[in-house]
Amino acid sequence: MSKKLLFIFNSHSGKGKIKNNLVEIIDIFVKAGYETTVYTTQSQGDAVNKAYEEAANYDRIVCSGGDGTLDEVVTGVMKSGIKVPVGYIPAGSTNDFGNSLGIDKDMIHAADIAANGYRFPCDIGKFNDDYFVYVAAFGIFTEVSYATDQGLKNMLGHTAYILEGAKQLWDIPSYRMQVEYDGNVLYDEFIYGMITNSMSVGGFKGIIPGSISLNDGKFEVTLIRMPKNPIELNDILAFLTGMSKDSTMVYSFQTDHIKLTSNEVVPWTLDGEFGGDHQVVRLNDCQQALDIIVENEE
Repeated sequence: MSKKLLFIFNSHSGKGKIKNNLVEIIDIFVKAGYETTVYTTQSQGDAVNKAYEEAANYDRIVCSGGDGTLDEVVTGVMKSGIKVPVGYIPAGSTNDFGNSLGIDKDMIHAADIAANGYRFPCDIGKFNDDYFVYVAAFGIFTEVSYATDQGLKNMLGHTAYILEGAKQLWDIPSYRMQVEYDGNVLYDEFIYGMITNSMSVGGFKGIIPGSISLNDGKFEVTLIRMPKNPIELNDILAFLTGMSKDSTMVYSFQTDHIKLTSNEVVPWTLDGEFGGDHQVVRLNDCQQALDIIVENEE
């Protein structure tokens, strides 16, 4: 009895290069012994529903697109309660998580990994009743990834994010929050926060301190305080660009759960896509909750 594979892809991610590689990718799946079903996403959230509905019917689900497409497929699989392994063929502008997993941006090589690679038991983040793969964030720059035009992303890549993000520096929003983790309580005013399980965020490495593992049951948390003057702002920028290794304006720590409470609704992003407006957010690290296919046996 042949194995069954569901291939979900976003034809608009990156420069639509999946279209030029589709036949070869499917051929790789078939040669690996998979009876392959192909599904093209039709709208935002479509991959969540498809993965949720079909998880029990396939031996493997492979997706291609940006990190948002991967997020949708993983969310659907997690909500299904079926631990079907997931393969990933990166095709987006940034591909943070693909880089963290060592998955090649060459689509043919990535397809071979997705079909023939090894299972890596990966941590998945739970965000209230939702899920995320590698980053949940709020504050300055978080609107950039989903507010930037797809055509601009395709043409300019990281430059598009920088251009769009620079606009927000003129009017920095801030949120006063209570942060609870591991018996600790912080109360401060923040312009940015991210809870991550990734080696890089926004295509840049070195922002997240400490030893990082994608299946250690721990989030990496970075919270940036509201600067009161240009000196404090420069201190933050020096930290974010790697010119400074630490900053009194930044809280950094690891935890497996965290609760953030604000008096006002705060817009969040999950893996670069809009994650809703929330006053209270509870995040838990679901350790080794999902098998993701990687090149080398861990």
